Amino acid sequence: MSTVWITVEPEMKAVSASESALNPWLIAVTVTLATFMELLDTSIANVSLPNIAGGLGRSFDEVTWILTTYLVANAVVLPMSAWLSRVFGRKTYYMACVALFTLASFFCGVAPSLPILLVARIFQGIGGGGLAPVEQAILVDTFPPKQRAAAFALYTIAIVTAPAIGPVLGGWITDNFSWRWVFFINVPVGLLSLLLTSRLVHDPPSFAKERRTVRDASGRLQVDGLGIALIGIGSAALELLLDRGQIEDWFGSRLIVWMSVIAVVCLGSAVFWELNHRDRLSISVC
Repeated sequence: MSTVWITVEPEMKAVSASESALNPWLIAVTVTLATFMELLDTSIANVSLPNIAGGLGRSFDEVTWILTTYLVANAVVLPMSAWLSRVFGRKTYYMACVALFTLASFFCGVAPSLPILLVARIFQGIGGGGLAPVEQAILVDTFPPKQRAAAFALYTIAIVTAPAIGPVLGGWITDNFSWRWVFFINVPVGLLSLLLTSRLVHDPPSFAKERRTVRDASGRLQVDGLGIALIGIGSAALELLLDRGQIEDWFGSRLIVWMSVIAVVCLGSAVFWELNHRDRLSISVC
């Protein structure tokens, strides 16, 4: 899975005396919990697809879109996570992602039809797309330079083990309970993550300076609308190409051909735009 790094200040000061007294490993476990849950969801539904197809009365090819929609939505949000965290605040954005992911997981579990399940998976992917990159920034905020390697070792364990155990856990849940519990399992974990994050995680004072970079001199929000659109559409097309290519017989399919063209044009144009245009559209935000 791709990783987006969020720029943070090289020197971090304590937020307050009470916050600095917190064990940083409590914060690390808290943010890793939601990231583990999100990465688990990239693979946990794989082995449940036949059961989902039977339960919803759909063909296997149709229910494979459950995987595709999640990954596409995830790929669209991932490149924008740094900018969104500056706009809303790192903690606020992180909690919003966890809340959206958790709520969407619940609707995935109760979905009575495939279209509703796919819509819920899109929102689940949108919520999950911001978790991993923001966790990296929170870890940098929380740990001094000498301890960051150990903190990122915990993060690495999560991103390696979660996709690996997903199919095993998904198969066990499906066999012993129901395929709906593949999604319901995220709800208690998400609620616990929200509770712990609200109490333990705080944006450092230095982050306020970083947040000011998204606004111009008059206080209006600076939005690179064209850049966001190009990267979002290009990432979605590329993810769709890679995920559906084997199913659709690669370039023997018009869908794959068109996705290839869109991905190349949009991502190539995005690179050109970002290298040659520094101006951003400014909009008033209350």
